[in-house]
Amino acid sequence: MKPDPYYKMTYALTLHLAETLSKPNTDMTFCYVSGAGTDSSEKGKSRWARVKGKTEDDLMKLPFKQVFAFRPGFIKPIPGLNNAHRFYRYIGWLYPIGRFLYPNGFCTLKEMALAMIHSVTDGYEKKILEGKDIIALALIGK
Repeated sequence: MKPDPYYKMTYALTLHLAETLSKPNTDMTFCYVSGAGTDSSEKGKSRWARVKGKTEDDLMKLPFKQVFAFRPGFIKPIPGLNNAHRFYRYIGWLYPIGRFLYPNGFCTLKEMALAMIHSVTDGYEKKILEGKDIIALALIGK
């Protein structure tokens, strides 16, 4: 995607929505799905990572009760999911290997959903959640 549309869709749209929600909902928790490799310093070489980092940084400044940035890598879709990208059909078999070798980069869609729910209901000690944090938070309440 070209730089301007990417910035508008990733940063401007997200911040506009979050700013609109934060004003009347200061007791709200905002969960942002960012991505593995996001650059919070906003100075790295990768444009997408800088934009995601700026989005995370600016979301954290809004007057929400809590803001969490989820940084999953590979997300294994749930069976029967209609809108999963087609490449998952071809590389899904790599999930168990990737999870074993690099657990910080691999989680399931169910773990992601549970982690988001638990972040809102129970909180979490970190505001930026990598794969291992997502998995740990998903296990709360089990």
